[in-house]
Amino acid sequence: MTEQKLALVIGATGGVGGAVARALLAHGWRVRALQRDPAAARRKPGGDGIEWVRGDAMNPADVIAAAEGASILFHGANPPGYHNWRGLALPMLESTIAAAKAVGARIVFPGTIYNFGPDARPLIDETSPQRPTTRKGKIRVAMEQRLRDTAAAGTPVLIVRAGDFFGPHAGNNWFAAGIVKPGKPATTIAYPGKRDIGHDWAYLPDLAETIVELIERADELGPFEVFHFRGHYFEHGVDIAKGVAAAMGRPASRIRGFPWFAIYLGAPFVEMFRELIEVRYLWKERLELDNRKLIAFLGREPHTPLPEALHTTLAAMGVLPVASAR
Repeated sequence: MTEQKLALVIGATGGVGGAVARALLAHGWRVRALQRDPAAARRKPGGDGIEWVRGDAMNPADVIAAAEGASILFHGANPPGYHNWRGLALPMLESTIAAAKAVGARIVFPGTIYNFGPDARPLIDETSPQRPTTRKGKIRVAMEQRLRDTAAAGTPVLIVRAGDFFGPHAGNNWFAAGIVKPGKPATTIAYPGKRDIGHDWAYLPDLAETIVELIERADELGPFEVFHFRGHYFEHGVDIAKGVAAAMGRPASRIRGFPWFAIYLGAPFVEMFRELIEVRYLWKERLELDNRKLIAFLGREPHTPLPEALHTTLAAMGVLPVASAR
């Protein structure tokens, strides 16, 4: 009998990490996840089947211990609520790098679009220049450069880049913050960007399936590989909000604007508001991820039809009218 493959997921209670953990389980992997409170994580939706172990991603010794026997380390940890990215993001990544080196595992990392400045847009492929103008973008570039150096030193790395995301159990994301609020049947649908500007969205189950399919062909990958996931791209960004209205059975609903004025007013007092303002440019300029490399390698990009993806997402968020949620 072949021994079951093991992956360690850092950030399994987050949107991307949780989706990847569930996709790995569906493909027959054992999944171990590091969490400061394993009992609480086990009770969360989507936590079944995961081997939760106690530990802190800031502590290399904890990550090394949790990684024993793993061939994949998925690093999906992010500072909660955009808090202290500079002080937390790189040290957490260093813990994962130390663990991957110790056990001989491949690091898998979800890339973001923060890395790119105006000179790279509007269509971005894996070779586009990374010259961001924001503080967060510069931190993400530093993280990816650290991973590139790690791969050059002998620890393989896979990066899969996607845009904003939505899906069941998605955690902290722009879909819930900027389009429809979770927790009760929605009365308001909004859109945070320029309505006629293109925007890229990743449906988490599709993104996770893509990542796992790449993982399962790791022996065909180079020591440092980057793929771009296109997902659902909207030439008119507001069309995702119109899709939400249709999925809720209210296609004629008015799409409201996002209250940016309130964000600016609160920014001096709320760190998360300052972080949202920093990435507002992504809602004002077209950015599309080029997935030709991914399609050439996999033969396709996993893609759930938008009505199904939105219905599943909204049902999990608890915002659909009772009749529509069935």
